[in-house]
Amino acid sequence: MDVYKITGENRLKGTIKVSGAKNSAVALIPASILANSPVTIGGIPEISDAWTLKALLEEIGGEVQFEDGKMIIDPSDMVALPLPNGNVKKLRASYYLMGAMLGRFKKAVIGLPGGCFLGPRPIDQHIKGFEALGAKITNEHGAIYLRAEELIGAKIYLDVASVGATINIMLAAVRAKGRTVIENAAKEPEIIDVATLLTNMGANIKGAGTSVIRIEGVEELHGTEHTIIPDRIEAATFMIMAAAVGDGITIDNVIPLHLEAITAKLREMGVKIDIDEESIFVPKTDLSTLQAVDVKTIVYPGFPTDIQQPLSVLMTQALGSSKITDTIYTARFKHIDELRRMNANARVEGNTAIITGPSKLHGSSVTATDLRAGAALVLAGLLAEGETEIHDIYHIERGYSSLIEKLRDLGADIRRETIMVSVAEAKE
Repeated sequence: MDVYKITGENRLKGTIKVSGAKNSAVALIPASILANSPVTIGGIPEISDAWTLKALLEEIGGEVQFEDGKMIIDPSDMVALPLPNGNVKKLRASYYLMGAMLGRFKKAVIGLPGGCFLGPRPIDQHIKGFEALGAKITNEHGAIYLRAEELIGAKIYLDVASVGATINIMLAAVRAKGRTVIENAAKEPEIIDVATLLTNMGANIKGAGTSVIRIEGVEELHGTEHTIIPDRIEAATFMIMAAAVGDGITIDNVIPLHLEAITAKLREMGVKIDIDEESIFVPKTDLSTLQAVDVKTIVYPGFPTDIQQPLSVLMTQALGSSKITDTIYTARFKHIDELRRMNANARVEGNTAIITGPSKLHGSSVTATDLRAGAALVLAGLLAEGETEIHDIYHIERGYSSLIEKLRDLGADIRRETIMVSVAEAKE
């Protein structure tokens, strides 16, 4: 079993570069299915989710090259083969194959998506959109069957401003006949990124990034080249890290507009942040002056749910009681028990975590329960006294590209090791 081992209390300094957005990449790669010629996507992060999607496209006949952050996808010979199990179960974003294959082939068989368990995350809004476009959807033997004689544009109101549903409906609607209007659409930057790729492929999309998206269907889409946007969640994670253990860290390849919510909250805590056009500098923070804050996660442009877990680590160093209320994923607090193992004074009440500081964190053996929980534990390990051993690191590697190398370049003592486990431990 592979683990991360971190010896904490090293001060970090230098420049760290943000990779391409994970939440864009996992939608952009399936979107290539809709083209009739090769699609080149630059800046894709070297994460396990990207490799899994590469394998899925190859399963249905695609030719895919992936090297140095560039993925070249030739979808010319793809066919609508069923993808009921296997790689589909490894990531939640496999559901984007539904919209893309429905748009191109008018049919698909996709297994129920996997990924991090963050409580109930139904795909009912995706299904609602597909059915409005004329598809028939059934759940047979644990797989979703999608079938349509043709797709017809429709007006679709999302009951929840879901990023996944907004993108998935876009993927199907760009090849539907007539106009589709998505109301109460999500506004995240990743949606604009996907819409930009589709537009460059020949789609007719207006309003991406607003609550109303209008799509005029086209008969076919062609190949193109596209560069992914920077990962705002990774950038925010590094900003928190810089505040916690930095002696002056520059975070390069960012879009500051995408980070306004986290920037405002860090400044409220007492962290100084200098913003340039494509970079952010966080000077050394005096943790003794750090102030407790309250956070409520909401949809973009509000505070992102993906960052509440890393921020909770910085909260352990703040004076007083901080509160995080997660209105998106109420089960996203499993990391609190792991932080308690490291001497954090924290508890969960309903959909709110209460963290009281300052607390001296101690290295311990902990488990990454999901992707962002894993990032939080890496931050805690960098801050803690002694050695921290993080298990189930596959969660972390689903979303953070070359993390060990990036942190080592700043001076972190972090390494990946293989350890032996007993049969009893393996069963657990």
